Amino acid sequence: MAIVINGSGTVTGLSVGGLPDGTVDAGTLATNSVDSAELVDGAVDDSHMASISGRKNMIINGAMQIDQRATSKTSVTSTGYHTLDRWKLDNSGLGTFTMSRSADAPSGFYSSLKMDCTTAYGSAGADDFNAIHQDLESYDGVSLGYGTSDAKSLTVSFWVKCSQTGTLQFNLLHYASSTRQISATYTINTANTWEKKTITFAGDTSQASDNDNSKGLVFEWFLASGTGRTSGGSPQTSWGAYALNKRNAGSTISIGDSTSDTWQITGVQAEIGSTATNFEHRSYGEELALCKRYYQYYYGNSAMHPGRTISGNRLDIAYHFPVELRADPTLEATDIGQVYIADQSAFNPSSPTIAAVHASTDGLVVRRTCSETIGANKVCTGQILYLRISAEL
Repeated sequence: MAIVINGSGTVTGLSVGGLPDGTVDAGTLATNSVDSAELVDGAVDDSHMASISGRKNMIINGAMQIDQRATSKTSVTSTGYHTLDRWKLDNSGLGTFTMSRSADAPSGFYSSLKMDCTTAYGSAGADDFNAIHQDLESYDGVSLGYGTSDAKSLTVSFWVKCSQTGTLQFNLLHYASSTRQISATYTINTANTWEKKTITFAGDTSQASDNDNSKGLVFEWFLASGTGRTSGGSPQTSWGAYALNKRNAGSTISIGDSTSDTWQITGVQAEIGSTATNFEHRSYGEELALCKRYYQYYYGNSAMHPGRTISGNRLDIAYHFPVELRADPTLEATDIGQVYIADQSAFNPSSPTIAAVHASTDGLVVRRTCSETIGANKVCTGQILYLRISAEL
């Protein structure tokens, strides 16, 4: 049927989808030519609004801005959180790396997570592995509707730069009553060049997410492994039970078998739906607060905190966290400086031992045992020189 534009300004003969993409753009429409009166219910759905909606990125510190622990760490061989907040190295010893927040990043970003191999591994044992991942709380996956027929798709996008060309594997793990897995590969087309990758996963209709602060979704980028994680033949591209031997089955390259190996990532976004939209840049303060739910570094300097003496040679100093933690924390490191005790002069305790007591999600008490006799049940204040506390998954 011919398309007819008549004198009254109506158009007939135009079927749904009749205009090719790009026919009508911002330059074609006059200002205020389309308002709420011209849009019927359902004309613009959630998938089309994704690019202008807020709070879409499930990943924390995806732009690699926050590094409370350290900007760079050398001689990294072990599993742990070493530099950038929320980004964990899972490594059984496949190579030695410098792990850092690098200023090398694609346009629109200022930082990336960089893995730089400084000592290559000779050969990989069957159970050896090396991966970068971020673990999310189960709370943060509930909106995906897993375990129902309405389970939503999830799209992961990121920028990557690698010294080798070939394929590497990405895994999405779902922890709840059991561990489930779905995987995909991405291709490094050009060495040492920033490339954007997009992966979309179907929703997991078989297993519901826990609605608590336990580990839920795990986003995992494999760098290298032994045969124990490659012998499955091919990646598991649909949801199924955890399959160790398929965890890295799709990779054709290994990062860490040469000192020329580097791998970088930034602009990581995970969002509901099958479309990758522009990266959601949150403010630095907002991103820092999200990170502090899992790890906090406090440098107190001369700040004083309230406390009391509880025996002849022990005193407690209280500290209230600026952001509530995911769970009761572990005290990684601390030190107490000068202490002021009522009716006594200030002093620096000698030969002290320090431990955390009464730790909770909103604060903790640091107990210092001294060699001096200071008396019990006295009001005091003290300097907490620094604190490093962790509530990581």
